[in-house]
Amino acid sequence: MRAFREQFVVGLRLYYRNKMALFYGYLFPAIFLLAFWVLYRHDSVPLVRHMGQLLTVTILGGACLGMPTTIVSEREKGVWRRYRMTPAPTLALIASALALRFCLLITAGLLQLALAIAIGMPLPDRLATLSAAFVLVAFAFLGLGLVVAALADNVPSVQALGQCIFLPMLIVGGVAVPLESLPNWALHLSAFFPGRYAVAALQASFTGPAAWPSFLNSSALLLIGAASLTAGIQMFRWDAQQRFASRGGKLWLAFVFAAWGAAGLLSETHSSRPSSAQTTPPPPSPPPAASVQPPTPAPTPAILPAPKTPYAGPPNWQAVTVAEINRDVDFAGLPPDSGIVTPIARPGVEAPPEIQEQLDVLSAALPSWPPGNITDPVQRVRNLMYVAAVPDVLEM
Repeated sequence: MRAFREQFVVGLRLYYRNKMALFYGYLFPAIFLLAFWVLYRHDSVPLVRHMGQLLTVTILGGACLGMPTTIVSEREKGVWRRYRMTPAPTLALIASALALRFCLLITAGLLQLALAIAIGMPLPDRLATLSAAFVLVAFAFLGLGLVVAALADNVPSVQALGQCIFLPMLIVGGVAVPLESLPNWALHLSAFFPGRYAVAALQASFTGPAAWPSFLNSSALLLIGAASLTAGIQMFRWDAQQRFASRGGKLWLAFVFAAWGAAGLLSETHSSRPSSAQTTPPPPSPPPAASVQPPTPAPTPAILPAPKTPYAGPPNWQAVTVAEINRDVDFAGLPPDSGIVTPIARPGVEAPPEIQEQLDVLSAALPSWPPGNITDPVQRVRNLMYVAAVPDVLEM
């Protein structure tokens, strides 16, 4: 216990003397927060829909970049080799490094919350839920950071390996880019990245309907964290002369990847995962037979010769036929319902409270909205579609 305490204190002092460590631990997450605030400044409640992403970036940067950089740098200087010569237990020294980084992550997360509250976000009501989710996410990512420290032979290798984890999770893992904006193939791929479960678990503390992180998110984070922590301890290196390529125990990496794969399969088979039936819009209902003929199947696209005379089009909208619509409108080229162009929620997805309030106001006001009740049916439809275009303007 004394070795744990002494190393913890020394590590804490060294950390706050390192300017680069302070940048990655505190300033880098703050830059992300300000960038998100600029992008989503039109939200009615600032940053409340993005705190899961921001806190995940904070934990990811500190655990998978900051901690392994410190461990590998000390190993290159011979510090860990000297630790190995002391009578202190091995697990006590490794546990001290993990505990130190966990405390640093807590302070960085509190700084993120303080900045968000200063900008205008209210204090989250579910502080107990947030604390539990933070511990789960930190556990998973600290284990990954220990694996990175075991794999890297030097500090530049840490940066390269850390970015191999960091960037994919930012882009297709649901950390920087919301899952709703990803195509279907990326949604399935994101199920195999822990960032997806980290964001979902943390975001539930701010806008989620459940009181605690879901079974899927908790199970995935615990599984990935336990596998990574076990593998990281088994592959831990004390001497910089011990190169990873020349050492045994590489099969522990397969144990880590197996945990990632198991989490992804669990997500894909879970009842709450986004399925093709949910992400593909249902076919439109056919119009009444008394007014419009049933639509005919779209003809197979073919290369047609250029017309000799320009097509003048129908004289008015009443003269447009269903066959002409199927021929001239490229339905396959329409943007996805989950994209940034008027995103449509999947069935069974509850709207966040602040969005639900806006939807209720809109639903109550539309029936009596004068532009939506004019005589001309064409202009009436246009006016109602203008309402749906407002979120597009704000997103773009």
